[in-house]
Amino acid sequence: MALSINKTLWVLLLVPGLALFGQPDTTNRGNDSLNNVVLQEYSRKLAEVEQLRVADSLKKAELEGQLLKLRTTDNLQKEELLLQIKAIEASEVKRIKEKKARIDSLRNVVRGYPVVGPLKDTLFVIYTKIGSSMPHERAKNISVKIGKLYDDDYLKIDSLQVVKSENNFDVVYGDMIVMSISETDALWYGKTMQELALVFAKKIQSSVVTARDQNSWVKLLIRIAWVVVVIVIAGIVFRLIGKGSSKLLDYINLKKEQWLKDLSYKDYTFLTAEQEMQVVLFSVKTLRWFVYALLLYITLPIVFSIFPFSRDWADALFQLIWSPFKKVLLAVWNYLPNMFSILVIYVVMKYVIRFVKYIFHEIEAEKLKISGFHADWAMPTYSIVRFLLVAFMFVLIFPYLPGSDSNIFKGVSVFIGVLFSLGSSSAIANMVAGLVITYMRPFKIGDRIKIGEVTGDVVEKTLLVTRLLTPKNEVVTIPNSSILSGNTVNYSSAAMEQGLIVHSTVTIGYDVQWKEMHQVLIEAALRTEGILHEPKPFVLQTSLDDFYVSYQINGYTREAGKQASLYSSLHQNIQDVCNERGIEIMSPHYRAARDGNTTTIPANYLPGDYTPPRFNINLDKQTDG
Repeated sequence: MALSINKTLWVLLLVPGLALFGQPDTTNRGNDSLNNVVLQEYSRKLAEVEQLRVADSLKKAELEGQLLKLRTTDNLQKEELLLQIKAIEASEVKRIKEKKARIDSLRNVVRGYPVVGPLKDTLFVIYTKIGSSMPHERAKNISVKIGKLYDDDYLKIDSLQVVKSENNFDVVYGDMIVMSISETDALWYGKTMQELALVFAKKIQSSVVTARDQNSWVKLLIRIAWVVVVIVIAGIVFRLIGKGSSKLLDYINLKKEQWLKDLSYKDYTFLTAEQEMQVVLFSVKTLRWFVYALLLYITLPIVFSIFPFSRDWADALFQLIWSPFKKVLLAVWNYLPNMFSILVIYVVMKYVIRFVKYIFHEIEAEKLKISGFHADWAMPTYSIVRFLLVAFMFVLIFPYLPGSDSNIFKGVSVFIGVLFSLGSSSAIANMVAGLVITYMRPFKIGDRIKIGEVTGDVVEKTLLVTRLLTPKNEVVTIPNSSILSGNTVNYSSAAMEQGLIVHSTVTIGYDVQWKEMHQVLIEAALRTEGILHEPKPFVLQTSLDDFYVSYQINGYTREAGKQASLYSSLHQNIQDVCNERGIEIMSPHYRAARDGNTTTIPANYLPGDYTPPRFNINLDKQTDG
């Protein structure tokens, strides 16, 4: 018997099918065939359980009849009959308790179907079926019958009564059964069948009486009057808003010289006073139309709510705006945990980056020394580490972003990644080259270097390019990939410690002794400002050509950035010393007819009585033998 009762509970829940859980949804249509099979099976078992319950009821009635027929002396038979009756009653109590427990567990899950009154308001809700009538069919039929009561011109509402039938309590009016209350209905509401029937009957009576009262001519005229009052008040408010905004604009226009000034920072003006005035005017007008729209939105639901037939319109209009706004608020509220997670990740990563920056600043200032790690690597390495930390932070934050798991979000991410990959190949090559150059340390800011045909001082180093300032004040930008693929000459890297050697070649004829020429060139180098006396300049003879000797003067300097002026001064001093020593800096092809030509030495270096030599012609006279 207990097994049959438990099955009955499941039947009561599953037989109504989709009706217990609201209107059919498209997502559940695929399970319709399976539900039909289950419903048929449980309907069959329900019939069997109902037969057992009826049999128990008949058995109880039979036992009670036998008990009445017994004589007062038949005590043993009476006790036996009473025990059987108590067993049937205990089984009935147990069945009802189990059914109630199951219903209580489903109160927060199951959605019933509303019974609607004449004013389109919900009177009560139907959760269960009776016989072959599903819950939604019962609710609809009861609503139709209540509508018939309202339309009955000869209705005597006090004639609505509650009558007990065989297994139910019925709410009847004359010959019409408005509705029936089953044991399961009573359990859903936690009442007895009679109590629930009386409550529903009272609600039906009240709804019909209220609807007739609300729809009387007197009420209609009152409602029309209220509509007129609401419209008049709304019109007055509209007019006041218009006048108020006009006066506000006039007052702002009167005070604009006093209130509005140019919004500027240093030499740049963000907004002039006139532009600020336009912004203020636009803001006031926008606010005015917003208030108009808000007032209209408030007025229409008030007007619609006055008439019963249009109250649904008021609800629909209110929900039209409130529902999206409510969804936004709920979405923000539900997103708060993720927002706090993002905030925590950001704060933690912010202080981690600050700590890393402090460490690398200490390395750059050479307060913290790491073997094999140069101080000029500190900030470039910090930039790399910071980029990696920020990228890691975004990886941690990504799952908490709204819509991060949607296909659209993923598609946009892939699209951006493809664009970045296709459009940044050369940029990435330059960035990689910039990183390699940083750790190769071929030069630093301020060094005088030569890259290809360009010579200049390094003024900027980035991951993408290096910029040089030439001696002619030309800024040349060179991609890092070009630097990495070519040769770089650094004039400054060894200049401070070992000294940069500046050198120049002079060609002198063989008629000048080489020792004298060495002394001349060294003296010229020592006269040049910027060339060091220690280490001492030296001369190299680089070649012995057909008509002259090539002498190369070499001098040390620590001013690599002043090569142009050094070379100019060196050449000037070479000229001066050679002129002082009477050495001509000339390397023509040697000619025998040198006599008679004026020397190339400047006149101020020659004696005052200097005259060009004459041509010497010697003739040998031969006598006739």
